[in-house]
Amino acid sequence: MLSVALAGKPNAGKSTFYTAATMADVEVGNYPFTTIDANRGVSYARTECPCLDMDQRCDSDNCRDGKRYVPVELYDVAGLVPGAHEGRGLGNQFLDQLTDADAILQVVDAAGATDKEGEPVEVGEHDPVEDVDFIEEEMDQWLTSIVDRNWEGIERQSRSPDFDIDGALSEMLTGVGATDGDVAAVLRDLDYPENPREWTDDHRYQLASDLRARTKPQVVVANKADIAPEGNIERLREAAETVIPTTAEGELALRQAAEAGVISYDPGDADFEITGDVSEQQRKGLERIRDVMAEWSGTGVQQAIDTVVYDVLDHVTAYPVENETRWTDANGNVLPDAHLVSRGSTPKDLAYAVHSDIGDGYVHAVDARDGRRISDDHELSEGDVIKVVSAN
Repeated sequence: MLSVALAGKPNAGKSTFYTAATMADVEVGNYPFTTIDANRGVSYARTECPCLDMDQRCDSDNCRDGKRYVPVELYDVAGLVPGAHEGRGLGNQFLDQLTDADAILQVVDAAGATDKEGEPVEVGEHDPVEDVDFIEEEMDQWLTSIVDRNWEGIERQSRSPDFDIDGALSEMLTGVGATDGDVAAVLRDLDYPENPREWTDDHRYQLASDLRARTKPQVVVANKADIAPEGNIERLREAAETVIPTTAEGELALRQAAEAGVISYDPGDADFEITGDVSEQQRKGLERIRDVMAEWSGTGVQQAIDTVVYDVLDHVTAYPVENETRWTDANGNVLPDAHLVSRGSTPKDLAYAVHSDIGDGYVHAVDARDGRRISDDHELSEGDVIKVVSAN
């Protein structure tokens, strides 16, 4: 399962975002370090279900009339403060918890209502643009410190006649979530001495920064967009590559209202319908959320997750079935399973995503949409329905 981490300074709204996205019961408070240990839960990326091409909807609990929700792991870690890489706040613990994340949603207080330490201030008093590069720099410094601590060992290894610097660096960096391929790709674009004793601090910093950029891509969640001063969202968009205006509080209110049966709303919808009895005060609150949704095409919570999964991590959703005619599993359930796989994945990769034994016994695959056998190097596309034939 893909793993996405929520990061940001205290009081930016990470825990509210997490609660809204997972409907998990966590502590939400307006003070630093509300979150001590990482909260881990399941959220969902939203896509169109292939059952929309059928006469009936599928049997999955994760499909709502053709809106398919595919599980991803989401976790919220302690707030980050300046100097975290040196151990300030809960910095080292925070950064260690990011090791296994495939990507990071950086939650920024777009309203500028918290200072750089995460302490509450008046709306607009702090410039949120200052926070955009904050986490990247802390992570770069943290990774650099890891490289520095281990560099003496690299230099000792270099005295061996069969020393391979690429292999030595891969062995060191796989412990922080990098693969051999990641390290090799970064080193291909890095101008560095073959002799580790000739490396400078700048070489080590650049290695760490490039590796972070490759293995921990980020999307900026411009939270509190509903109260952000005019121009803040636009300036954030100028400062970061991908920015999603968000009201996590608004999303949480909608999900709670939907659970209570007073509105009809699915996560990621651009609007909702009031279906139950609400007080005048509740109606006004819901209408304020609707006004924000009209401006940003939703609350931004679902959009942020979808963006990081499908655009930044470049994954597609594939649906394995056993019956290619009815699109069912062995029990007759229609499209019960959905798997997120990286773009460029093959049917055999999907087989392994289902189960390692299925992958080991892979024979061939069939495109269930047209009933034709597909090649082993066929690249899966969003919404593919695939019958995997396996000897196991």
